[in-house]
Amino acid sequence: MNRNREIVENLLNQAGIHIGGNSPWDINVMDERFFKSIIKDGELGLGESFMKGWWDSPSMDQMIFKLFEGNIHDKVKENINTLLWIAFTKITNYQSKNKAKLVGLKHYDVGNKLFSLMLDKRMNYSCGYWENTDNLDAAQENKLELICKKLQLKPGMKVLDIGCGWGAFGKYAAENYDIKTKGITISKNQKELGEKLCAGLPVTFELKDYRELSGKYDRIVSIGMLEHVGFKNYKNFFKTVNNCLVDDGIALIHTIGSNRTVTTTSAWLDKYIFPNGMIPSIKQIGEAIERSFVMEDLHNFGHYYDTTLMAWFNNFDSNWNNIKDDYNNEFYRMWKYYLLTNAASFRARYNQLWQIVLTKKGFKGGYKSIR
Repeated sequence: MNRNREIVENLLNQAGIHIGGNSPWDINVMDERFFKSIIKDGELGLGESFMKGWWDSPSMDQMIFKLFEGNIHDKVKENINTLLWIAFTKITNYQSKNKAKLVGLKHYDVGNKLFSLMLDKRMNYSCGYWENTDNLDAAQENKLELICKKLQLKPGMKVLDIGCGWGAFGKYAAENYDIKTKGITISKNQKELGEKLCAGLPVTFELKDYRELSGKYDRIVSIGMLEHVGFKNYKNFFKTVNNCLVDDGIALIHTIGSNRTVTTTSAWLDKYIFPNGMIPSIKQIGEAIERSFVMEDLHNFGHYYDTTLMAWFNNFDSNWNNIKDDYNNEFYRMWKYYLLTNAASFRARYNQLWQIVLTKKGFKGGYKSIR
């Protein structure tokens, strides 16, 4: 037997995955180069070989879930390229002001039509709150309402939305809580469509990096933005939030969270989906907010990201014929791999979703947690 195949097959078997098996999480290998790609490039090789059509699985999300469940990532030694990349991130600021714009160009500007067909009607590109519903639109409105209640919004308040996307929060809050929102994004496409979606409402957009912010706001919200900040910039990010928040204000950070403190993201995600991204740990957030904020509340509903990502994939897959002329088959496989592998990571509780409520000095008498 080919030595590369023997090693890979042994690893897969440890997770209960078999090549050519009959279970939905088993895999079929169409090209023998698949085995060398795993030995040579690990996780990056797994994703790239799928994009090339070298392997497939009847249920990829179940297959990746079993890899996480079996801790196979801990059993695969890092290759020299990955080790050098990790070392380089420790001395280089991958999320500097100039480099931060790359994710806007490469991911968020990939096409508003794609996102409009994949996401809910309000275009929320973050985890929904699936309490008492099995509908994506309702889950995302639940999430927006939850955030508004946690922020204790009142009519006339000025709210800053850092990383506003297409303005889903600002539009919902303006319609239901009579507040004014300023949103910043690094995506030109998001700004242009967001302004159309929020036309006639007190919701403004600026193409701006968070490091350029100034002014004072009653409330600050950041939904799915901290994942792009990077460990070298956490203190600066929260310093900006502190400087822009009034003394008796409330800030809410909605972010994916890691069980481990790391300085990189997945090599495949970095190359193909979210360049220069990085998922923060509780330790990293804690060190960044020390002496600046009181953490009033931490709410983890990461298991709902599995449901959200599967809903996005189903929308993407069922609408592929409407957008396929703008992309190619490799893009389809790339996007499928991105959505399903991430769903599996949350299903395995390898990644989390945190909503963190912060105040500058702490609420006298305590803050009432909302669920």
